Amino acid sequence: MSALKTHKTSIIGFSLLYLAFCISYIDRAAISIALGQIGKDFNLQASELGVVISVFFLGYSLMQIPGGWLADRFGSKYVIVISIALWSVFTVSTSFAWSLGSLIAIRLVFGIAEGGFPPAAIKAVAEMFSKDNKPKMTAFLTSSNYAGSMIAPLVMAPLILGLGWRHAFEVIGFAGIAFAVAYVLLVPNDPKSESGQGYRHAASAKRIDWATTRMLLKTPFLWQLVVVWFGLSCVNKGLDSWMPLYLLQQRGLDLKSVGVLVPIPFLLATIATAIGGWVMTRFFADREKYLLVGSALLTGIFLFAMYRSETVAALIVFQSFVYFFKSFVLATVIALPTKVLHESQIGTGIGMVNLGGQIAGFVAPMVMGFLVSASGSFDTAFGFLIVMTALSVAVASTLRTGQQRLAASVA
Repeated sequence: MSALKTHKTSIIGFSLLYLAFCISYIDRAAISIALGQIGKDFNLQASELGVVISVFFLGYSLMQIPGGWLADRFGSKYVIVISIALWSVFTVSTSFAWSLGSLIAIRLVFGIAEGGFPPAAIKAVAEMFSKDNKPKMTAFLTSSNYAGSMIAPLVMAPLILGLGWRHAFEVIGFAGIAFAVAYVLLVPNDPKSESGQGYRHAASAKRIDWATTRMLLKTPFLWQLVVVWFGLSCVNKGLDSWMPLYLLQQRGLDLKSVGVLVPIPFLLATIATAIGGWVMTRFFADREKYLLVGSALLTGIFLFAMYRSETVAALIVFQSFVYFFKSFVLATVIALPTKVLHESQIGTGIGMVNLGGQIAGFVAPMVMGFLVSASGSFDTAFGFLIVMTALSVAVASTLRTGQQRLAASVA
């Protein structure tokens, strides 16, 4: 395969993965946008709505390490396609929920179906690009999370207003199924990467084994990253899940205004995550912990300013800074494993790190829901998020990110 064709294949594959991440976040964020209507239809309290949001992340977190391991063992494409198809099916199934119990069950299986996708997608990037480019391209791919979250309200708010929440879920679910078919047709099974390694070579020449898996699971550095991202992801998942309802109830906005305002912070998050891998490799090589500590600390400061703001305009400005700095943490914790792990271990390593984020997705919305129900306001919920940023700062400060030491500990 010529160098030009190799590069073209990598760009096509990367672009489709970026789009797939955006679709996954639209499908995932749809429940938060529709929360007000769902709550009315099923007569649910804030604590019950928190469980509906959180149970998705319980299923999602359960598949992080298994999904990454399957990608390391059998190749990324199979995990990616199956995951996209299944989560799209359960997006459609959400529209058929008839009770709180059925909604919880569907969202749990929805999370399991989607959970294998992120580590498999990062694994695919490792298969496409050279070692020097992996951290940068991995962080750039991760920026799709926020691009999808930014697009979601712009897509879902009009669909929900025009079709109702049930038909809106059907539309985006069928779109995801169509995308899965397109991915199968457009991405070959063995595209050559810029480093000369393709999907088939990467999957067959060096597959992860049980001994390596056990070694990774015992690596303290990876578990430190898990805790760092757990703390910041509580902020991430908590705000993603509850900000639409907070703006509707606490700030008195309508759904149309929420659909316009909610995407703004995600724009800064997209930019920060896209450049995060470059910033890490360019300015913080082997000193990544300082980037993590500084970004987490600034996240907490602007989070405090956000919830104390008196106007909606100030709230959105401070929330934008929260999303900007927490996105550097995301870019760093996802890019670091691609820097220090062998290609055959990246899926499992990313699955471990992302496990922290998804456990936070289960914990934070539910805890915030109970705090709001108990106190009658969002003040204690925001206090919980500030405590989580302090946890991230504390653990990040204990990291030792010297390249040689990490390579020796995980190679």
